[in-house]
Amino acid sequence: MGYHRSALFIDGANIYATTKALGFDIDYRKLLADFKARENLLRAFYYTAIIEDQEYSSIRPLIDWLDYNGYRVVTKPAKEFTDSNGRRKVKGNMDIELAIDALELASHIDHMVLFSGDGDFRSLVAAMQRRGVRVTVVSTIQTQPPMVSDDLRRQADEFVDIVTLIPRIGREAGERPARPPRVLEGPDRPRPAPSLENRYGIRQPDDEDDHED
Repeated sequence: MGYHRSALFIDGANIYATTKALGFDIDYRKLLADFKARENLLRAFYYTAIIEDQEYSSIRPLIDWLDYNGYRVVTKPAKEFTDSNGRRKVKGNMDIELAIDALELASHIDHMVLFSGDGDFRSLVAAMQRRGVRVTVVSTIQTQPPMVSDDLRRQADEFVDIVTLIPRIGREAGERPARPPRVLEGPDRPRPAPSLENRYGIRQPDDEDDHED
């Protein structure tokens, strides 16, 4: 792409929802290798909230793998609460952490690659552009409704539909465990717990309130 210095900022919950809607899994080893091959990649950040009191969290093996394999993992405890209908929900918004890291790094990079479709990042993208950083947003318009905010897509210098990256960063179908065991991640919400053999492509917990304050 011809950029001198770049950094990846991955909104874990948002990108998980995106890839889930599209029916594929990211191979994070391939993703890092792909960007390192094409750019002078200084940093690759991954942001996610964690439910700390769970006996087993499906995202923990992924976080551990990322932390040892070239990613800067940023986490915080997710908050559980009961909504007005009496349903338990989990809230874990990482927008502030991502924005602070990006602004602090702005003077050291020429290109920011944001893996998120969250419209709350439009102001951050504008702030990075004012500092001379070119911003690429990676999400998708192939779902109904699109996973990327129209405001965010318009603000970005470049929009890349993640569908076009699947041949380069998607996990091979044969790597998916055929019959994964099941664990409970919330009341009456059974989900498959993936094999640790696929540590860098593990499913993440949903962030149902990703756009709330």
